[in-house]
Amino acid sequence: MKSFTRFTGIAAPLDAANVDTDAIIPKQFLKRIERTGFGEFLFYEWRYEDGKEKTDFVLNKEPYRHAPILLARKNFGCGSSREHAPWAIAEYGIRVIIAPSFADIFYNNCFKNGVLPIILPEKDLEFLFEKTSEMPGYQLAIDLEKQRIQDTWGYMAEFEVAPYRKNQLLKGLDEIGSTLQAAEKINSFESTHKIFYKLEV
Repeated sequence: MKSFTRFTGIAAPLDAANVDTDAIIPKQFLKRIERTGFGEFLFYEWRYEDGKEKTDFVLNKEPYRHAPILLARKNFGCGSSREHAPWAIAEYGIRVIIAPSFADIFYNNCFKNGVLPIILPEKDLEFLFEKTSEMPGYQLAIDLEKQRIQDTWGYMAEFEVAPYRKNQLLKGLDEIGSTLQAAEKINSFESTHKIFYKLEV
């Protein structure tokens, strides 16, 4: 998993609430057995019609086509718990989603796949949406170490993130990677356990 410390990027305004996981990655694309290949199908039914791009969808417009930051409204990632949704988001190149609230399972799955979900008050989102409307290409700087968002015009906000999740992203570790950090201790325990098991038998 790619580590996350700080970066600056364009914020794409997805002005929609209750965006569910079937909108993020429609069910017909869930037949793949790998974790890759989902990025091209992100928001497929919103991005395409009859195989052609819809010109009015934000991610089909410049300068948002490759924006690494997504602004959204409340309850982002609701619906089914499919982990394919953050897989698609990460592979598309979105590293940060900022919203007033997220569905719990989706929120936790983001951290496991290198995506930082940031919760900000609705008034902050209103401000950020206004900025993107006034200034297409509006950029935000995200600093995970300091848990801070800011722009070059004086806006600054701090966000909360669980220490464990923060550490995962800073080091680029998913759940398996975090476990493997203790590989020596695990191997030591397993070896000792085998000896005691043989003695007991």
